[in-house]
Amino acid sequence: MSTLDPWLAIGLSLRAAALATLLSLPAAIALGHALARRRFLGKALVEAIVLLPLVLPPVVTGLLLLRVFGRRSPIGASLAAAGLPLSFSTGAVVLAAAIVGFPLLVRSTRSAFEAIDVRYEQLSRTLGWGKVSTFVRVSLPLAAPGILAGSVLAFTRALGEFGATVVLAGNVEGDTRTIALAVYTLLDAPRSDPAMRPLLAASVGLSLLAVLVHEVLTRHHLERLGLHHE
Repeated sequence: MSTLDPWLAIGLSLRAAALATLLSLPAAIALGHALARRRFLGKALVEAIVLLPLVLPPVVTGLLLLRVFGRRSPIGASLAAAGLPLSFSTGAVVLAAAIVGFPLLVRSTRSAFEAIDVRYEQLSRTLGWGKVSTFVRVSLPLAAPGILAGSVLAFTRALGEFGATVVLAGNVEGDTRTIALAVYTLLDAPRSDPAMRPLLAASVGLSLLAVLVHEVLTRHHLERLGLHHE
């Protein structure tokens, strides 16, 4: 265990969480807007599926992902044949982080759009702007602070992911060992305090900072829309 480098784990966790959040953002914005503004058949089912990773045991989520993207599955075998194996790779860390953070991102994005007075969008349409122009010029800028707050929350959740990651990605030093996996690896290791300290400090510090940023952005979003009350 003396070879475990805590800074490798911290760097990997930050990169994976950031990439997972960025890759999830376009789909979360589209889905959050649809859930906030549209009525369609099966909406409740879509909402339930989106929220499923929040209530499933993380290990079960990882096992399901492994069944879909593992090398014995059609998708996983195709990716491996193309030279892009997903399971037990850094890409698997990003995928697991994206899946567990996605529900929080969608919920925050949906709430951000729901907080916007629909009259702003209706006024835009009466001025001759189409649906896309109204979304880009009106809805998205007004919802941006709320979406950013959700992104911070999703990033924080992705940063602390453990169960799905260990099943789908494994625990390989420098490739898939995140902060959570490094802490777990060091739990029963002798003389592990020097390596444990930066991991704990990074985990607590980054999480606290992210929660504070989320609160500031949420307050700013509500104040812009005139919805915040002390």
